[in-house]
Amino acid sequence: MNSTEQLREAEQSLLQIFSGIDAQVKQNLKRVLDAFRHHRVGAHHFTGVTGYGHDDLGRETLDKVFALVMGAGSAVVRVQFVSGTHAIACALYGVLRPGDEMLAVAGAPYDTLEEVIGIRGTGQGSLSEFNISYRQLDMTPDGAIDWQTLSTAVKEKTRLVLIQRSCGYSWRPSLSISEIEKIIQLVKQQNPNTVCFVDNCYGEFIETQEPTHVGADLIAGSLIKNPGGTIVNAGGYIAGRSDLVEAAACRLTAPGIGSYGGATFDQNRVLFQGLFLAPQMVGEAMKGTHLTGYIFDKLGYPVNPAPLAPRRDVIQAIKLGSAEKLIAFCKAIQQNSPIGSYLDPVPDEMPGYESQVVMAGGTFIEGSTSEFSADGPLREPYVVYCQGGTHWTHVAIALEAAMEAVGYV
Repeated sequence: MNSTEQLREAEQSLLQIFSGIDAQVKQNLKRVLDAFRHHRVGAHHFTGVTGYGHDDLGRETLDKVFALVMGAGSAVVRVQFVSGTHAIACALYGVLRPGDEMLAVAGAPYDTLEEVIGIRGTGQGSLSEFNISYRQLDMTPDGAIDWQTLSTAVKEKTRLVLIQRSCGYSWRPSLSISEIEKIIQLVKQQNPNTVCFVDNCYGEFIETQEPTHVGADLIAGSLIKNPGGTIVNAGGYIAGRSDLVEAAACRLTAPGIGSYGGATFDQNRVLFQGLFLAPQMVGEAMKGTHLTGYIFDKLGYPVNPAPLAPRRDVIQAIKLGSAEKLIAFCKAIQQNSPIGSYLDPVPDEMPGYESQVVMAGGTFIEGSTSEFSADGPLREPYVVYCQGGTHWTHVAIALEAAMEAVGYV
């Protein structure tokens, strides 16, 4: 069976799953529309202000809409966040104080948080340099939360629990909303004052609820991932309990300014429209991950998540087993991207990452992982992480080239 026939067979086998994703998109879109309607969003909200950004009606309304969509008390949605890591860092610095402990309960954090925490690198103002201690609970050998250890892990000084929803660069299942809810319940039973903070990157609109719907005190993420709907130029968000959101906003701007400042640079329309598009774009990306997992599982490669398993983020990991195959895979994806198809991905150092990374990112928004992209660190066992996709048919076209580039195991 050639690659075209394999893709056709995969598409037919996934039709029922695709239909279920469409039904979920409809639910999430209704939630977004209800929030727009509740806050009476109109064209007058698209105009921003300059300078300090005081009294920006569009920005203030977008914050309220976003909070309602996320089931949160309040939110800050800002183009001034340069990445999801920046938004997460602001949340951590906003909540934590010297002498506090942060406990990560889903294993090692994503690479770019290591220098924020102080696991790697020195002299840049990491949390550890402010006498904030860090502890982590490793996952079980099969990649699950260690529930038994977690049930007694929270101490009096554990000010914040970090819950990383997505697998990041780890070979483990990403967390479902029901698992996040169970984590929060266990934490609060031990210490009701401990802040449950969720790194929500790659997870927005994957299910019909967000972590803040099930008890998370604070969440953060990037607008060039899921909630930007593939059109937002830059930025991030923080949502949750109002006092915690404001504390995080004070780290983005300054104490006394918090969420009340920040010009929007005429981006309000795009931010509103990106949120409106987000459920559909996430749905298309989910279809793409199913297709990718199905195809490469048939080719004999280990995949995470499994081809027919429910999706918990927009990432599909494939264990390719060699640097050559990782580079060849990314090259095939780049050649079938709308932007920069003539470029060859080359492994290189990236700010915040420990290993060299090879990345295929022929996207309209640079670095956007809500558009179809693929990347991976050049280290054993040479896993490629595929993300996003504005429409699953584009993913299918690129996959055909990737299949031919790496072949069977």
